[in-house]
Amino acid sequence: MTKTGRAKNGGSIAKSAAPYQPFLDHLLLVERLSARTVESYGRDLAALSGWAGEQSLALADLGTDDLRAHLDWRMSAGYKASSTARLLTAAKRYYGYLLNEKQRSDDPTAPLLRPRLSRPLPKSLSEADVDVLLGAPNLEDPLGLRDKAMLELLYAAGLRISELVGLTRDCVNLRQGLVRVTGKGDKERIVPMGEEALHWLDQYLKYGRPALISDGDVLFPSQRGQQMTRQTFWHRIKRYALETGLSSELSPHTLRHAFATHLVNHGADLRVVQMLLGHADLSTTQIYTHVARERLKQFHGKHHPRG
Repeated sequence: MTKTGRAKNGGSIAKSAAPYQPFLDHLLLVERLSARTVESYGRDLAALSGWAGEQSLALADLGTDDLRAHLDWRMSAGYKASSTARLLTAAKRYYGYLLNEKQRSDDPTAPLLRPRLSRPLPKSLSEADVDVLLGAPNLEDPLGLRDKAMLELLYAAGLRISELVGLTRDCVNLRQGLVRVTGKGDKERIVPMGEEALHWLDQYLKYGRPALISDGDVLFPSQRGQQMTRQTFWHRIKRYALETGLSSELSPHTLRHAFATHLVNHGADLRVVQMLLGHADLSTTQIYTHVARERLKQFHGKHHPRG
């Protein structure tokens, strides 16, 4: 087999765009995936379609043995496991779409397993470090009170920063202690806030927000009374981390990772964590079982007399 089916072969991509375009349109218009994600699916399907054409086969007609042969060839040709896994994900979505549309009677990807990936463990914070970070804002200042409420909610609900800054006033229900979050693909989920976050959100709404905004629906406005950007709040988190002596190498997802890690450490069911995080696939959430396992090893090595 040759390598001309690779995604970077522009000629193959251009000639093979039409067969799967309805699928890409479905992802964009019906499933509401981002344009970047849809483009990624398109590149992978273009590579697979180009390879199929070289075998005198049509993409929509490939069977399990054909796909397995292509995946085996990719691995032997030196492609990264991550890129091959990504291509298989695109193929699974594509053939699932054909099956649902009754354009095929089977899913040829069903027996195929994704390549094993060595996923890096996400950076997180200990529970003590989280307490330090959440205690950093100046509660005498409206901006500090806002930041306190945002940090508490970010950690208590496991939100993405983009989800947090996009909240409006009607997204939170103080009486029920719930927040309605719009995540990736415009999918909504309802997440409990917990007593601590609920308390600080109530304090902020009474004494902080009125000083920042007099009109509008934005829950956490900027100093100018507008919706804050995720970059702005991320810079404030990094500043608090530096002020308290925590690592400056935090990621925008650090508190989200801490939320999930601490839940798993305390025995939370993985599917519950999946629902709270808004993960579409449980495999995305399973990384936190590895995080918990590593922490158990560290604890054993530190405290056991023969560790």
